[in-house]
Amino acid sequence: MMLSCGKERFVIEIQERDGQFVFAVRVSPRASRNAIEGEHQGALKVRLTAPPVDDRANEALRRLLAERLKVPVSAVRIVTGEKSRTKRVSIAGVTRAQVAALLASHQAES
Repeated sequence: MMLSCGKERFVIEIQERDGQFVFAVRVSPRASRNAIEGEHQGALKVRLTAPPVDDRANEALRRLLAERLKVPVSAVRIVTGEKSRTKRVSIAGVTRAQVAALLASHQAES
């Protein structure tokens, strides 16, 4: 599935595997606030206040996505890119509509 929103044309590829949704996330650690900011080169752009040390940014990312999707933190896994700003995350227990709403949520925060 590809998502395209409103006037801003961006595309984030969402793959469905075994009832889980997988998509790319681009993380900006040490930000002034936690926020979903839109799209960056085909990935969901997420700002996190946590620093990228001792897995703190990864945990903050998992918590933020779990909170926004109303699933337990254990349902959000980082599949690849644990040491990179660009990661692939897998989320279980959500619907396609929930994921699409999350990816489009940056418009409400702007």
